[in-house]
Amino acid sequence: MTIDFNKGEGLVPAIIQNAATGKVLMLGYMNEEAFEQTLSTSLVTFFSRSKNRLWTKGETSGNTLKVVKIELDCDQDTLLILVDPTGPACHRNTETCFDVEGDSNSYHLRSFQNFTPTEQALQFIAQLEQTIKDRRKNPIEGSYTNHLFNKGLNKMAQKVGEEAVEVVIDAVAGNTEPMKGEAADLLFHLLVLLEASGLSLAEVVQVLESRHKPRE
Repeated sequence: MTIDFNKGEGLVPAIIQNAATGKVLMLGYMNEEAFEQTLSTSLVTFFSRSKNRLWTKGETSGNTLKVVKIELDCDQDTLLILVDPTGPACHRNTETCFDVEGDSNSYHLRSFQNFTPTEQALQFIAQLEQTIKDRRKNPIEGSYTNHLFNKGLNKMAQKVGEEAVEVVIDAVAGNTEPMKGEAADLLFHLLVLLEASGLSLAEVVQVLESRHKPRE
């Protein structure tokens, strides 16, 4: 990857995108040193123009951006970085820097309600994954998710196995209606197990993408 840092007087813009949802989270700038540190730590590091130093996102808040994939544009002067965020990306404690209140700053081309059922489902899975992350970081008394985290990794893994067996039983018996509920339980507990293991759904999908071989 040959990045042209000269066009921007040593800096290139870095667009940060949620790898799971596709939502654009923020825009920052990197110099060569910031890019190298991002590669070596797998955490997004910018060059702060106001502080005139390197700045790793989340160094004070803990809301880091774990790198999943880095793309370079055709002119070699702009980076697209797909990430797995830990908490809100914006300093306003919101998911993205672009969810400004009011319509004056937004151009809506398509509402969420007009997404396809599959798109809506993927959006919800991404929201659920973020909720699980938040529960781990900020426990809530009485939360079932926190109950699972408190049980430990072995119990969580056991629960995934139990739910998988239930899905298989219903599938073999042809019980499609209850199978939907068991599959939902399996997916939820798998997301919890991934979070407890320090993995994200985006990383799992990346493995699937690497195995996919389109027809010539």
